[in-house]
Amino acid sequence: MLAVLLKTLPFFAVIGLGYGAARMRFFSEAASAALTRFVFYFALSAMLFRFSANLSIAEIFDPQLALAYLTGTAAVYAIATAAGLWRRQDVATTAIEAQCAAIGNTGFLGVPMLAVLLGQAAVAPIILVLSIDLIVFSSLLVILVTGSRDGRLSPGTLRTVALGLVKNPMIVSVLAGLAVSASGLTLPAVANDFLTLLGNAATPGALFAIGASLATKSAERLEVAGWLSFCKLVLHPAFVALAAFWLIPVSGFQAAVVVSAASLPVAGNIFILAQHYGIAPQRVSASILISTAASILTVSAVIAWVAP
Repeated sequence: MLAVLLKTLPFFAVIGLGYGAARMRFFSEAASAALTRFVFYFALSAMLFRFSANLSIAEIFDPQLALAYLTGTAAVYAIATAAGLWRRQDVATTAIEAQCAAIGNTGFLGVPMLAVLLGQAAVAPIILVLSIDLIVFSSLLVILVTGSRDGRLSPGTLRTVALGLVKNPMIVSVLAGLAVSASGLTLPAVANDFLTLLGNAATPGALFAIGASLATKSAERLEVAGWLSFCKLVLHPAFVALAAFWLIPVSGFQAAVVVSAASLPVAGNIFILAQHYGIAPQRVSASILISTAASILTVSAVIAWVAP
């Protein structure tokens, strides 16, 4: 584990640098927001497009691997949902908590870090995990929240879900890259160099942006945030491991990648959704803060456990 920890520490050190810069007001909230937009719409999108353009749909979409990850993630989602309903919370708040328990920071942390730690062969499974998180579970959150408020599932809800997917640059860049791959075209050298140069900014930019965003997070409702962090950092990789290694077995390397992805801390975009819908943003904020801090050790432990 120590060897893996030493490899992951530089990534978390950049997160810490971003956190320190924002806490000392060297990096303002407006600057942090601008950096996040640059990474989200440009650097990370360029990285995902280049990765996808060099892969085929068959390489990314492995039905058995998708089912294994879906099974493990759905199990944790169900546990968090049951716990929320047992505490007599409304459906919308319970859905936000379940999202915290099951959806990790795959885009900003997983893609840059795991591609470096586990190699280029890990890219396809990581994109699969990212796609499932965005298409299946983010859509489920919108459906549950809007459906519980309206009392029914309306065409407007489905339109909101569809527009959210179409406007997400990570989804668009993956689909655009796969379209290039399916066409049989090869990216010109100058275009590939451009995408590589821009995409290389995603790793430090995303990590720094994560840290800067954490500086604005508050740690309230610690008992709930602690429970959700435990679900995300411990139960999620455990259930995905159970599914990928034993229930729906896939190759050892594929299983290692999806379990490592499942060990990532709570995704930052859940806070944006919580703020947008006005549902427990402080609880989500605390979950992101606690899980990210604890993941310095837990992510290293999980990768050391599963990595071939």
